[in-house]
Amino acid sequence: MTDLVDRHLGFVRHVVPRTPQGCEECLAAGTPWLHLRLCLTCGHVGCCDSSPMKHAGLHAHAIGHPIVRSFEPGESWRWCYIDQTFV
Repeated sequence: MTDLVDRHLGFVRHVVPRTPQGCEECLAAGTPWLHLRLCLTCGHVGCCDSSPMKHAGLHAHAIGHPIVRSFEPGESWRWCYIDQTFV
């Protein structure tokens, strides 16, 4: 991995999903989502970039938490929003 990705991995924590039932912002607003992503820094659950509102990516860029994990059943991949790569 690159030094940047390694640096971003330093943001990864053991987290508990804040809203395991769905995207935090979509639940509050009553909007739909397609797939969910879990912020590995704070436990925020947001909708993916294919969802209408794209809350996971917005959270990553606004708050500065770069790495998410898929929050879909049977998936365990991780993505760095800053480096635009799987980690």
